[in-house]
Amino acid sequence: GEMLRSTLALCLVASSTAFTGVTPGARLGLAPSGIRHASAHPRSAGASSLSKVSMVASYNSETKTAKALPDYTDWKDLSQAPPFSLKDMQEAIPKHLWEKNAVKSMSYLLKDIVIVGSLLAVATVANNPFVWPLYWAAQGTMFWALFVVGHDCGHASFSNNKALNNLVGHITHSSIMVPYHGWRISHRTHHGNHGHVENDESWYPTTKENYDELNEATDVLGRIGNWVRFSMLGNLLAYPLYLMNRSPGRLQGTHYDWNFTQEKQGPDALFKNSESGMIKTSTACLAAMVALLAGVGAKFGVGYLFNSYIMPYIVFVMWLDLVTYLHHTDNELPWYRDPEWTYLRGGLSTTDRDYGILNKVHHDIGTHVVHHLFPQIPHHNLCEATEAVKPLMGPYYREPEKSGFLPFHLLGAFAKYVKECKYVKDEGSIVYYQNADGKVTSSEEGAKKLYSDDERA
Repeated sequence: GEMLRSTLALCLVASSTAFTGVTPGARLGLAPSGIRHASAHPRSAGASSLSKVSMVASYNSETKTAKALPDYTDWKDLSQAPPFSLKDMQEAIPKHLWEKNAVKSMSYLLKDIVIVGSLLAVATVANNPFVWPLYWAAQGTMFWALFVVGHDCGHASFSNNKALNNLVGHITHSSIMVPYHGWRISHRTHHGNHGHVENDESWYPTTKENYDELNEATDVLGRIGNWVRFSMLGNLLAYPLYLMNRSPGRLQGTHYDWNFTQEKQGPDALFKNSESGMIKTSTACLAAMVALLAGVGAKFGVGYLFNSYIMPYIVFVMWLDLVTYLHHTDNELPWYRDPEWTYLRGGLSTTDRDYGILNKVHHDIGTHVVHHLFPQIPHHNLCEATEAVKPLMGPYYREPEKSGFLPFHLLGAFAKYVKECKYVKDEGSIVYYQNADGKVTSSEEGAKKLYSDDERA
């Protein structure tokens, strides 16, 4: 009986593909807001049809349905459009994983708040020079966890209630000096243009032209930009500078001031005029937090403020920069420009990382590929959603290196990428990172096709 149902289901898939020329999943485009070029929308769903490659049958005994999966036996070039669409991936994810649960989300927030308060209480009572550094590391990690909760709010995956999302987002982000709406709006642009050399908002590659300009810079800002962009420590301290002035190669604009952005309209605008009220609200919340911290310093002393807040904040910034850098930087992965860029291919140029015991501490943010393609999925469902799409993605899902108890292996990966991922070509619709010697170190088939032997390490 199961074999008969499987055969009938596969026949329906095949007949639908033969009649329309595309798979059922490829008919619906899923273009998110924030995409900077409307012309990219028709392709943003991943227009490749499953009919372009041979099939293998997969029967799901739980749902009593059969699915057609690509046969990747002879599939080598992962820089090319995949043989599945964004809609195919969406349909592979069980419906219950899309559901938002405000009570469950609040439970994660309350757990984080209890841990933050407990750490502060213990360190304050101990007030010991050997305890404070341990506190910095632990509390900075929890600040990062709070950021991820607010991150869910910004994607509206925390709950279905917009007011609740904005309230929790402001509480969590203002407490760690992040302008909630300013970050949320620019982060939306980042997701809508991920993997695009010229349109991505953050963590995009430096072009050869910009790389040369930064290396030859003699002014203070240019030298700071060079240090931030191409050194390990600079990359770990980049986030506050980005909030103040965006990234090199983009028009200046600060996340704190609704009037500062040089271009208020057009693809490079940081905010729209209609969003100024939201930016004012978030900036006011930050001003209140600064006043609170000033009060703590006045009452308990600058030393206490330094130990209890400033050092954990620096650790938080390092966590944010390290994690986001690792999810968007890898010498093996391609980057795109028009016309090759699509929302799907851009999302597949991100990568997952394993953080060991810290996966659950920072709310499974390491499951980054599915999150980037479907940011509306709550963080507590990302692991299961990733497992659901892996059979469909095949080699397009790059298994992260397994971590030990703590993710010390990622420090080596970070050092490698800082060394090997300096810039990409000024032109080309598919490009790979090159090192300071101009060599591409990617071993993938796409890099071998695009770059000559002399251009590859």
